[in-house]
Amino acid sequence: MTALTSIRNIGPSFAASFKAAGITTAEELRELGADAAYTRLLENGARPHFIGYYVLHMALQGRPWNDCKGKEKKALRKQFDAIKAQSFDADRSELERILDQIGVVTPQQR
Repeated sequence: MTALTSIRNIGPSFAASFKAAGITTAEELRELGADAAYTRLLENGARPHFIGYYVLHMALQGRPWNDCKGKEKKALRKQFDAIKAQSFDADRSELERILDQIGVVTPQQR
């Protein structure tokens, strides 16, 4: 199994966030893909940040983080906004997030 940091643009801090969300290897990250992995980060309590989202896309393509421009960046922004709307609730407390992770909070209680 290969370290997350073996992927271009994935440093120790980003790798730690993935590990906290249960993604521990480069192979797992590649298999999940950028959207599913980023969704998992948000569901694990990470704050949404567009730059991190597109850096992840560039990383999984082996491209420099700042290579995202123009129409591609606009398209990724739309995807990011959709993922954020579905996977992040700023009004949820840390306790509610943890209870949800262990299956105590049901969708009706959210």
